[in-house]
Amino acid sequence: MTTYGWGPQDLTEPSRKELMEVEASAGVVLEDNQTGWVGAVVRVEKSGGLHVMSLEDRNGKTRSFRLGYGFLLDGEPVKVVSPQPRTAEATVHRTASGSLKVAAARARTARASRIWVEGKHDAELVEKVWGEDLRHEGIVVEPLHGIDDLRGAIRDFDPGPQRRLGVLVDHLVSGSKESRIAQDAMSLPGARSNVLIVGHPYVDVWQAIRPRVLGLSQWPEVPRGEDFKTGILTRIGWPYADKADVGLGWHRMLSAVSSYADLEPSLLGRVEEVIDFLTA
Repeated sequence: MTTYGWGPQDLTEPSRKELMEVEASAGVVLEDNQTGWVGAVVRVEKSGGLHVMSLEDRNGKTRSFRLGYGFLLDGEPVKVVSPQPRTAEATVHRTASGSLKVAAARARTARASRIWVEGKHDAELVEKVWGEDLRHEGIVVEPLHGIDDLRGAIRDFDPGPQRRLGVLVDHLVSGSKESRIAQDAMSLPGARSNVLIVGHPYVDVWQAIRPRVLGLSQWPEVPRGEDFKTGILTRIGWPYADKADVGLGWHRMLSAVSSYADLEPSLLGRVEEVIDFLTA
């Protein structure tokens, strides 16, 4: 097995002592300083007496690297170490999002603030991973069923300091229709203080699920102009004839998600950003 990464010989002793140690936990996004490879940790294993981690990039491709020096976390050099064993008790006291579970917590009365997502599937995925956290904070997630009139929807919502709004948009990349809609919506008076629009780069929230969770090496490519969901189901060999098949396909995907570790970092960070914005 070919592995990449620097060993202890690559840095002087004084440099090593200054570096922060980071556990190679599932979902941690690292950059290999030598090759430029960026990916999330998907597993750590022992090979030839060495601990090796696999980093999966946004296209579902993986490379193996030896733990140690030569990695960047958020642009800062770190030493990557083996994750510490987690006790059963520690696991029980964390939510699906990885947050510490509050013992005997009761759902809070809903805030006036809201999280808007594009559709039903987005809402169900957010609920699956962050639902417990959101109920504790009193935040309601609502599907928009499209963002073509996002500006009008925000104007009607009438956001304010005690009525903030977070919007999670699909395919929010430079030059896209979605980015133009978001930019126009944020020009509304007061929006910059009380509205946060964020997004992930995927055409559909389906792709925010790590393909390995579904037994795929990567998500299939669907040509522009072809229905995305039907195209995906066709290419992975699942039924796709009608809306019922699409719904069953989605619930099969959703049932495979158990925690934040099953989602891409580009979605995880954006949802956490919105929650922080609404609860600040």
